[in-house]
Amino acid sequence: MGHFPSIFVETIFGFLALFVLTKVLGKSQITQLTAFDFISAVILGELVGNALFDDKSGIKEIAFAVAVWGVLLYTTEIITQKFKRTRGLLEGMPAIVIKDGKLQREQMKKNKLDINQLQHLLRDKGAFSVSEVAYAILETDGGISVLKKSDSQNLTRSDLNLESNVPTLPVTVITDGEILWDNLKEKQLDEQWLHNQLKQQNVASPKDVFYAEWKQGEKLHIHGY
Repeated sequence: MGHFPSIFVETIFGFLALFVLTKVLGKSQITQLTAFDFISAVILGELVGNALFDDKSGIKEIAFAVAVWGVLLYTTEIITQKFKRTRGLLEGMPAIVIKDGKLQREQMKKNKLDINQLQHLLRDKGAFSVSEVAYAILETDGGISVLKKSDSQNLTRSDLNLESNVPTLPVTVITDGEILWDNLKEKQLDEQWLHNQLKQQNVASPKDVFYAEWKQGEKLHIHGY
């Protein structure tokens, strides 16, 4: 019984500490894993490591720790199945990060998701521009579900008997109120052009812009704070 109490306490502590860590880091840091998948992988790896390299941890101690861990996971599953109100805390809830084509900055901030991470997730879903998206939902496993605007959904030009057109990538020119000078220079755009574009949409300064992107042949796409 000498080691069992300390192993029990350390296992409980590890469970709670890693759970808090996953909440603090946000969903995007554990993409494709639920919070408990992530915790289980870390803890079980640690238990196996102890079994291999710690002379003080025998078969009985490791078996006891694994049993405690299994009971914790099983109990958590039972709680979330029987008490729906616990699911938000223990499993997390999906978050709408783009709604009606507008970035939901508070939801992004709450889920520790910056604009670069969001752009990466959108590109993974085939949306290379924020302006193409009507709704985007950050799922509990860190992935994202995207509903494109009707005029951006998959419809080929051949369906409309139109000539082929060379696709162009959108370029981010402002994030968090700061001008991305390198991107402007790459597209041979200047500060005066940018200010004129902002003025046309009644925006006084780049500092008032949370996110702005430019695409060839289209007006500047702007999201304010």
